[in-house]
Amino acid sequence: MEANVVNVKKENVGTIELNDSIFNTEVKEHTVWEVIKWQLASRRAGTASTKTRAEIRGSRRKILPQKGTGNARHGDKKANIFVGGGVAHGPHPRDYYYALPKKVRKKALKGVLSMKLKDGEITIIEDFTFDQPKTKKAIEVLKNFGLDQSKVLLVLSEKDENVVRSFRNLPKAKVLLVEGLNTYDILNADHVLITKSAAEKINERLG
Repeated sequence: MEANVVNVKKENVGTIELNDSIFNTEVKEHTVWEVIKWQLASRRAGTASTKTRAEIRGSRRKILPQKGTGNARHGDKKANIFVGGGVAHGPHPRDYYYALPKKVRKKALKGVLSMKLKDGEITIIEDFTFDQPKTKKAIEVLKNFGLDQSKVLLVLSEKDENVVRSFRNLPKAKVLLVEGLNTYDILNADHVLITKSAAEKINERLG
């Protein structure tokens, strides 16, 4: 399929051939859900930690006699029912990562790219650069596309320090290289700007 290529001023400057097997394919919602769940699980720090009664520092002395006081039978103060005691069944450090087949991840990525293109939320933009890092220039580019108030994902074929540093101060903009392109960030963006060279690279990588 053919798509228009525009420059930073949103003027048509040519066309590009996009692979139908990537940008014109269907995908099940469940597949996308599985991949998003997997991505978010992989990002979890898993550092939440609590101490059991065995790990609490303190006296192990029995707090009152077993019988004769009218109170409940208790051991030491480290029991979970006391303030400062241990936690029963609390969280401990763990890794939330689990394996997901590469085919499933690839299928979901193609599906969300197709969906975004179909909804008019993908624009192929001519490769550009800045003389120096300037957030003001990044804002100008987004304003030309009417995206200065939207969540935008910019996809580059290779790292351009001036472009990356110009966009990184914008809270709603994110820059990714083709190698880091993923289902979650595409879906999370209101609009995806893909440079022409990045689109060609996507054709090669996922085709």
